[in-house]
Amino acid sequence: MEQKGFTLWFTGLSGAGKTTLARLVEDELIARGRSVEVLDGDIIRTNLSKGLGFSKEDRDTNIRRIGFVCHLLTRNDVVAIAAAISPYSEIRNEVRQQIGAFVEVYCKCPIEVLAERDVKGLYKKALAGEIKNFTGVDDPYEEPAAAEIVVETDLEAPEQSAQRIVSRLEELGCVAVREKTYSLPV
Repeated sequence: MEQKGFTLWFTGLSGAGKTTLARLVEDELIARGRSVEVLDGDIIRTNLSKGLGFSKEDRDTNIRRIGFVCHLLTRNDVVAIAAAISPYSEIRNEVRQQIGAFVEVYCKCPIEVLAERDVKGLYKKALAGEIKNFTGVDDPYEEPAAAEIVVETDLEAPEQSAQRIVSRLEELGCVAVREKTYSLPV
């Protein structure tokens, strides 16, 4: 099976498990011989999108930049994995159209659980009004209407979610189905 590039786009609120799952899926795809590049939202903001703020326009610019890099990687038969909040459906759909071979993973998790997980205390501060324009609190997050994969990260272990994602990629024909090997007693 010829292995074409595609973009695996993780979206969800801060702390929902996007980066954790991206890294687990990356490891599995590399083990299967694929070329993979992860574009993590926090790292991209430090390097490619330095200087952008958190206005809608700046957020859209950031996602367009990530999408452009994913497009370049995808057309060169690399698996591009993006892990970015990407709160607005319109810009996610724009990036989907640009790339073509695009699989969206929605990391769904309730705010209450995210606030409990939050080691930096950002949700607590946002809920108290100390941080403004925090996605999911006082700035919108538009849930995907038709993500190819939805994982509820409050209900399953990261390894379970990663396995479900890889299985779905197999179903979609993005990655070859791994042959099962069985050891039978002699």
